[in-house]
Amino acid sequence: MSSASFFIPPTQPPISAMAAKLTAQQTRVAASQPQSAVHASSATISQAARDALAASNASSSSSSAAANVDKSVEARLAEIRAKGSVNRSQKDHDFLFANDKRLAEISAKSYNTRTADEIDYMQKATGFVNTFAHLSSAEKALYDKAVASGNTAAAEGIAQIALIRQGGEMAGGANGTTYNSRTTEITAANIEKYFRHNIVDPSGNAESKFQALIQFLQNNPVA
Repeated sequence: MSSASFFIPPTQPPISAMAAKLTAQQTRVAASQPQSAVHASSATISQAARDALAASNASSSSSSAAANVDKSVEARLAEIRAKGSVNRSQKDHDFLFANDKRLAEISAKSYNTRTADEIDYMQKATGFVNTFAHLSSAEKALYDKAVASGNTAAAEGIAQIALIRQGGEMAGGANGTTYNSRTTEITAANIEKYFRHNIVDPSGNAESKFQALIQFLQNNPVA
Protein backbone atom coordinates (compact mmCIF):
# COMPACT_ATOMS: atom_id res chain seq x y z
CA MET A 1 0.00 0.00 0.00
CA SER A 2 1.41 3.29 -0.97
CA SER A 3 1.49 6.05 1.68
CA ALA A 4 -0.07 9.39 0.88
CA SER A 5 0.80 12.76 2.40
CA PHE A 6 -1.51 15.72 2.67
CA PHE A 7 -0.70 19.43 2.96
CA ILE A 8 -3.04 21.43 5.14
CA PRO A 9 -2.73 25.14 4.41
CA PRO A 10 -2.46 27.30 7.52
CA THR A 11 -5.64 28.99 8.69
CA GLN A 12 -3.70 32.15 9.74
CA PRO A 13 -1.32 34.20 7.64
CA PRO A 14 2.37 34.10 8.57
CA ILE A 15 3.50 36.42 11.38
CA SER A 16 5.35 38.65 8.94
CA ALA A 17 2.21 39.17 6.93
CA MET A 18 0.23 40.08 10.06
CA ALA A 19 2.84 42.62 11.09
CA ALA A 20 2.72 44.24 7.68
CA LYS A 21 -1.05 44.42 7.77
CA LEU A 22 -1.03 45.97 11.29
CA THR A 23 1.55 48.57 10.28
CA ALA A 24 -0.55 49.55 7.30
CA GLN A 25 -3.63 49.96 9.51
CA GLN A 26 -1.72 52.14 11.98
CA THR A 27 -0.44 54.30 9.14
CA ARG A 28 -3.97 54.83 7.83
CA VAL A 29 -5.24 55.77 11.32
CA ALA A 30 -2.42 58.27 11.82
CA ALA A 31 -2.96 59.77 8.40
CA SER A 32 -6.69 60.18 9.08
CA GLN A 33 -6.07 62.46 12.15
CA PRO A 34 -6.18 66.19 11.36
CA GLN A 35 -2.85 67.93 11.81
CA SER A 36 -4.60 70.69 13.77
CA ALA A 37 -5.44 68.20 16.56
CA VAL A 38 -1.77 67.28 16.96
CA HIS A 39 -0.70 70.91 17.09
CA ALA A 40 -3.47 71.77 19.56
CA SER A 41 -2.36 69.03 21.96
CA SER A 42 1.23 70.22 21.75
CA ALA A 43 0.23 73.84 22.36
CA THR A 44 -1.84 72.90 25.43
CA ILE A 45 1.05 71.09 27.08
CA SER A 46 3.42 73.94 26.34
CA GLN A 47 1.06 76.53 27.86
CA ALA A 48 0.56 74.40 30.97
CA ALA A 49 4.30 74.20 31.43
CA ARG A 50 4.62 77.96 31.08
CA ASP A 51 1.84 78.51 33.63
CA ALA A 52 3.50 76.15 36.11
CA LEU A 53 6.83 77.92 35.70
CA ALA A 54 5.22 81.32 36.21
CA ALA A 55 3.47 80.10 39.37
CA SER A 56 6.72 78.67 40.70
CA ASN A 57 8.57 81.94 40.08
CA ALA A 58 5.80 83.94 41.77
CA SER A 59 5.87 81.65 44.79
CA SER A 60 9.65 81.94 45.05
CA SER A 61 9.47 85.72 44.82
CA SER A 62 6.75 85.84 47.49
CA SER A 63 8.73 83.58 49.83
CA SER A 64 11.86 85.66 49.32
CA ALA A 65 9.99 88.89 50.05
CA ALA A 66 8.44 87.41 53.21
CA ALA A 67 11.85 86.23 54.40
CA ASN A 68 13.28 89.72 53.89
CA VAL A 69 10.40 91.26 55.87
CA ASP A 70 10.92 88.78 58.72
CA LYS A 71 14.62 89.59 58.86
CA SER A 72 13.86 93.30 58.90
CA VAL A 73 11.36 92.88 61.76
CA GLU A 74 13.75 90.75 63.80
CA ALA A 75 16.54 93.27 63.30
CA ARG A 76 14.26 96.08 64.48
CA LEU A 77 13.15 94.07 67.53
CA ALA A 78 16.77 93.33 68.45
CA GLU A 79 17.57 97.04 68.16
CA ILE A 80 14.70 97.98 70.48
CA ARG A 81 15.56 95.33 73.06
CA ALA A 82 19.16 96.52 73.16
CA LYS A 83 18.02 100.02 74.16
CA GLY A 84 16.52 99.07 77.50
CA SER A 85 13.18 100.42 78.74
CA VAL A 86 14.37 103.93 79.65
CA ASN A 87 15.64 104.81 76.17
CA ARG A 88 12.67 103.46 74.24
CA SER A 89 10.19 105.76 72.53
CA GLN A 90 6.45 105.17 72.33
CA LYS A 91 7.00 104.13 68.73
CA ASP A 92 9.52 101.51 69.88
CA HIS A 93 7.05 100.28 72.47
CA ASP A 94 4.23 99.98 69.92
CA PHE A 95 6.44 98.17 67.41
CA LEU A 96 7.61 95.72 70.07
CA PHE A 97 4.11 94.72 71.17
CA ALA A 98 2.85 94.60 67.58
CA ASN A 99 5.60 92.32 66.29
CA ASP A 100 6.75 90.21 69.25
CA LYS A 101 3.95 87.65 69.07
CA ARG A 102 4.87 85.85 72.28
CA LEU A 103 5.04 89.11 74.22
CA ALA A 104 1.61 90.09 72.91
CA GLU A 105 0.16 86.72 73.96
CA ILE A 106 1.65 86.98 77.46
CA SER A 107 0.44 90.57 77.86
CA ALA A 108 -3.10 89.46 77.03
CA LYS A 109 -3.10 87.11 80.04
CA SER A 110 -3.90 88.18 83.60
CA TYR A 111 -0.73 88.64 85.67
CA ASN A 112 -1.94 86.07 88.20
CA THR A 113 -2.17 83.40 85.47
CA ARG A 114 1.25 83.94 83.90
CA THR A 115 3.91 81.28 84.41
CA ALA A 116 7.37 82.05 85.78
CA ASP A 117 8.91 81.60 82.32
CA GLU A 118 6.35 83.98 80.81
CA ILE A 119 7.11 86.66 83.40
CA ASP A 120 10.83 86.11 82.87
CA TYR A 121 10.40 86.53 79.10
CA MET A 122 8.25 89.63 79.51
CA GLN A 123 10.75 91.27 81.87
CA LYS A 124 13.56 90.66 79.39
CA ALA A 125 11.58 91.73 76.31
CA THR A 126 10.25 94.95 77.83
CA GLY A 127 13.58 95.89 79.42
CA PHE A 128 12.23 95.90 82.97
CA VAL A 129 14.31 94.67 85.92
CA ASN A 130 14.67 90.94 85.30
CA THR A 131 14.04 89.63 88.83
CA PHE A 132 12.86 86.18 87.70
CA ALA A 133 16.29 85.49 86.24
CA HIS A 134 17.36 84.82 89.85
CA LEU A 135 14.94 81.92 90.31
CA SER A 136 16.13 78.37 89.67
CA SER A 137 14.13 76.00 87.48
CA ALA A 138 12.82 74.25 90.61
CA GLU A 139 11.76 77.58 92.12
CA LYS A 140 10.02 78.55 88.89
CA ALA A 141 8.18 75.23 89.01
CA LEU A 142 7.15 76.03 92.59
CA TYR A 143 5.87 79.42 91.42
CA ASP A 144 3.86 77.77 88.63
CA LYS A 145 2.40 75.28 91.11
CA ALA A 146 1.22 78.12 93.36
CA VAL A 147 -0.33 79.92 90.36
CA ALA A 148 -2.02 76.75 89.13
CA SER A 149 -3.54 76.14 92.57
CA GLY A 150 -4.88 79.70 92.68
CA ASN A 151 -2.63 80.69 95.58
CA THR A 152 -1.56 84.05 94.20
CA ALA A 153 -0.34 85.27 97.59
CA ALA A 154 2.19 82.42 97.82
CA ALA A 155 3.28 83.08 94.22
CA GLU A 156 3.82 86.75 95.06
CA GLY A 157 5.88 85.66 98.06
CA ILE A 158 8.26 83.91 95.63
CA ALA A 159 8.30 87.05 93.46
CA GLN A 160 9.35 89.05 96.54
CA ILE A 161 12.28 86.71 97.10
CA ALA A 162 13.26 87.15 93.43
CA LEU A 163 13.24 90.91 94.03
CA ILE A 164 15.44 90.54 97.14
CA ARG A 165 17.95 88.54 95.12
CA GLN A 166 18.03 91.30 92.51
CA GLY A 167 19.54 93.57 95.17
CA GLY A 168 22.70 91.48 95.44
CA GLU A 169 24.12 88.34 96.96
CA MET A 170 24.72 89.53 100.52
CA ALA A 171 21.64 90.37 102.59
CA GLY A 172 20.76 90.68 106.24
CA GLY A 173 18.61 88.28 108.22
CA ALA A 174 17.26 88.12 111.76
CA ASN A 175 19.35 89.30 114.71
CA GLY A 176 22.04 90.88 112.52
CA THR A 177 22.84 87.70 110.58
CA THR A 178 23.92 87.85 106.95
CA TYR A 179 23.32 85.36 104.16
CA ASN A 180 23.68 84.91 100.39
CA SER A 181 20.23 85.65 99.06
CA ARG A 182 20.92 84.07 95.67
CA THR A 183 22.09 80.70 96.95
CA THR A 184 19.82 80.35 99.98
CA GLU A 185 16.98 77.99 99.11
CA ILE A 186 13.35 78.93 99.38
CA THR A 187 12.17 76.96 102.41
CA ALA A 188 9.79 77.80 105.24
CA ALA A 189 12.70 78.00 107.71
CA ASN A 190 14.78 80.26 105.47
CA ILE A 191 11.87 82.61 104.91
CA GLU A 192 11.37 82.93 108.67
CA LYS A 193 15.07 83.42 109.41
CA TYR A 194 16.22 85.41 106.39
CA PHE A 195 13.98 86.57 103.53
CA ARG A 196 11.10 88.09 105.54
CA HIS A 197 13.50 90.53 107.21
CA ASN A 198 14.62 92.13 103.94
CA ILE A 199 11.43 93.97 103.03
CA VAL A 200 10.18 96.78 105.24
CA ASP A 201 6.45 97.23 104.68
CA PRO A 202 4.44 98.92 107.48
CA SER A 203 1.19 97.89 105.77
CA GLY A 204 1.93 94.24 106.46
CA ASN A 205 1.20 93.29 102.84
CA ALA A 206 4.66 91.85 102.16
CA GLU A 207 4.60 89.91 105.42
CA SER A 208 1.21 88.38 104.55
CA LYS A 209 2.64 87.09 101.27
CA PHE A 210 5.63 85.55 103.04
CA GLN A 211 3.29 83.85 105.50
CA ALA A 212 1.15 82.55 102.63
CA LEU A 213 4.30 81.12 101.02
CA ILE A 214 5.40 79.50 104.29
CA GLN A 215 2.02 77.83 104.60
CA PHE A 216 2.11 76.75 100.95
CA LEU A 217 5.54 75.15 101.42
CA GLN A 218 4.39 73.32 104.55
CA ASN A 219 1.39 71.95 102.67
CA ASN A 220 3.51 71.05 99.62
CA PRO A 221 6.81 69.65 100.92
CA VAL A 222 9.55 69.23 98.33
CA ALA A 223 10.19 65.52 97.63
